[in-house]
Amino acid sequence: MLNGFQLKSPFFAIVTKSYLYGDDVLALARAADAAAKKYDVDVIFTTPIVELRRVAEATERIFVYAPHMDPIVPGRGVADILPESLIAAGARGVVLNHSEKPLSLSVLAQTIRRADEVGLATVVFADTAAESAAVAMLGPNIIVAEPAELIGTGQTSDIAYVSAAIRAIKDVDPRIFVLQGAGISSGEDVYRVIRAGAEATGASSGIIKAKDRAAMVDEMIGAIRRAWDDRVAER
Repeated sequence: MLNGFQLKSPFFAIVTKSYLYGDDVLALARAADAAAKKYDVDVIFTTPIVELRRVAEATERIFVYAPHMDPIVPGRGVADILPESLIAAGARGVVLNHSEKPLSLSVLAQTIRRADEVGLATVVFADTAAESAAVAMLGPNIIVAEPAELIGTGQTSDIAYVSAAIRAIKDVDPRIFVLQGAGISSGEDVYRVIRAGAEATGASSGIIKAKDRAAMVDEMIGAIRRAWDDRVAER
């Protein structure tokens, strides 16, 4: 696990996948940056590799992450993604094992170790509570617990899944942050998941497909702040 990890709860994650490219990615990053400042919420913004440097240089408050990397060292590796190159481009972390880019546990373990070596935080996706526990054994900074079948559907995980995933991860290592995702499409979804106990949530298609992406980013990040503050007030 990366020492000196800087994010704090509650935080929000945006993954552009390949929905956007070019100036559209930059516009969304700037909207996320503005909302992060407005609500004082840490935001992970995962951008296509080719947009990393431009997004990092154009924003101040968001944490720019890469969507993948390979566990290689400088030298051979045509078309592989070198961890050091991500750092040089301005990345603060990397997303691993998304259902659209799955890794075996052995490769995932190697990749997390390389990320730790160069100073990249790791966000690792897991499908079930059992897989979340197995991933937690590898020591990432954040685990995104989301049922693969719900990704992009607009349907969110039920409360039982949220609770089971959080418990499975924290039983292994309470230092690991849990981001509850899948199907988040509105501020209401964000609020419900955070109030259920998640430390973070995020969205991809729920933002990208909105009529006004900037407005949806503001709505979701505002909701995560309200939900967290309400949780704190009830303690």
